[in-house]
Amino acid sequence: MANIRCVKGMVGLVTGGASGLGRATVERLVQNGASAVILDLPSSDGPALAEKLGDRCAFAPADVTSEADVQAAVSLAKEKFGKLDLAVNCAGIAVAFKTYNFKKDIPHSLEDFQRVINVNIAGTFNVIRLAVGEMGKNEPDADGHRGCIINTASVAAFDGQVGQAAYSASKGGIVGMTLPIARDLAPMGIRVLTIAPGLFSTPLLASLPEKVRSFLARQVPFPSRLGDPAEFAHLVTSLAENPMINGEVIRLDGAIRMQP
Repeated sequence: MANIRCVKGMVGLVTGGASGLGRATVERLVQNGASAVILDLPSSDGPALAEKLGDRCAFAPADVTSEADVQAAVSLAKEKFGKLDLAVNCAGIAVAFKTYNFKKDIPHSLEDFQRVINVNIAGTFNVIRLAVGEMGKNEPDADGHRGCIINTASVAAFDGQVGQAAYSASKGGIVGMTLPIARDLAPMGIRVLTIAPGLFSTPLLASLPEKVRSFLARQVPFPSRLGDPAEFAHLVTSLAENPMINGEVIRLDGAIRMQP
């Protein structure tokens, strides 16, 4: 009998868990019988969401780039729910600037570039390195499985558009570290995966005018619409449950290939 895992009973830590893709992931985990720790900024909707979702959900105010904050969130998962099986990295930021604005004679801000790299790459890695320390203490199942990490990249890692130098570089970094970290953690039975979403209906896109959103939706071959965060969450739980998928980056994008 294949050793298919079940989300029910798992304990997950979700960064950026108070909105967008992270929020949908937290909601699906709890609906499917798992427990979830929302790791998000103190100013987020995290406390209200945790209260709404009940006893199997907790909020950890944290900045993903802070060692102390993330360690406290991992400790909260252990203290409140007894273990940590799954970490889902959804926290991320974006800026949109060309490498050089020749009209204004201004280069891309180095500070902005470094901030995006720091939050998206170093923040993701910070969560991984601290979460797996806790996962390594889990009793392995019959397959030797102890835990799973799921990161969020973007199709911008592959089809970066004009103005996306910083964002694409940061998401490419997440893609690039997926396999080596999976190899690092394989002896401990901890899998590492990355989802590269296309255009999803998140707060990031919601801030755009309706006309722009419908134009973007039409660029998706099929289904010709923006992705629903619940579809991202569905893939997260599928990956968590299927022990054979490891070290892989999965595009979730309706077959879109972004134009320049």
